[in-house]
Amino acid sequence: MDELTSAVKNDLVAAAPEKQSTRLAELSSILRFAGGLHRISGAVAVEVELDHLETAKKVRRELRDLLGFATDAAVMQPTAQRSHPLYIVRVRKGGEILARQTGLIDMRQRPVRGLPNRLTTSPIEDVAAIWRGAFLAKGSLSEPGRSSAIELVSPTAEAAIAMVGLAARLGVSAKAREVRMAQRVIIREPDAMSQLLREMGANDAMGLWEELRAKREVRANANRLVNFDDANLRRSAQAAVAACARVERALELLGDEVPDHLLYAGQLRLEHRDASLDELGHHADPPLTKDAVAGRIRRLLAMADKKAEDLGVPDTMASVPSDYAPF
Repeated sequence: MDELTSAVKNDLVAAAPEKQSTRLAELSSILRFAGGLHRISGAVAVEVELDHLETAKKVRRELRDLLGFATDAAVMQPTAQRSHPLYIVRVRKGGEILARQTGLIDMRQRPVRGLPNRLTTSPIEDVAAIWRGAFLAKGSLSEPGRSSAIELVSPTAEAAIAMVGLAARLGVSAKAREVRMAQRVIIREPDAMSQLLREMGANDAMGLWEELRAKREVRANANRLVNFDDANLRRSAQAAVAACARVERALELLGDEVPDHLLYAGQLRLEHRDASLDELGHHADPPLTKDAVAGRIRRLLAMADKKAEDLGVPDTMASVPSDYAPF
């Protein structure tokens, strides 16, 4: 489990709802998303598989204090395919009664495909608890960035769709889709992610996520500015090289035919190769405007290109480096 997901679960597991209905909604949600039904010696047993130790402790405590069920516990150590331990909570005695009470099976002992009706129609104060339980069971939060999301692995498509509806009741936009061979509920919009974390009660984790989000945005903006400046510098350097090469070719073509004022502008360009047109104007004596410098160099190049056309020789563009890209 990554650091952000662990931080969220640490926050959520510390929530202590006062209303019994809210506690039951949260517990039922955990059992729905992390639980399974097994037959042991002909009797139904409920088994919950969790990746967060404190959540497993909370499930055992709530099963005992809220519903009066005794539990067994076990730990599955990490394997080559799984880098973290799993915590197993199992109810053997009375498993069928628990499954009915929490909506895992209906009155005819058939497994419920989605969420039990009492969860989907819960009062608004219990909706956050249902999402809290689901996240403790199978939720994750990834770091801010292009692929950042709150993801919830769902046991069925029906349960995923039900969670999308419950998220909408909290004002959060979520989508249900199949990703990597599993049904998932996904929330990607950053403000919606923050709202859901706040509604579930993960305030400290939300603060950490928002801080990481702000830092990433600052870095991204800085990188964009640097890249923008670099691109401008490259374009300016290329343009200066091309301009100097054309001026040198123009002076070569025209020789003594260059009018003095155009010759002066061309020489300014060659003497200050890295300067902008505005800077060239300041170097002139007397000073010239940027437009005046640009106009003189433009006329110099046009005159040289006309002479090259008359002579049937390469014009000023022929001297520009082959790797020059004007855009």
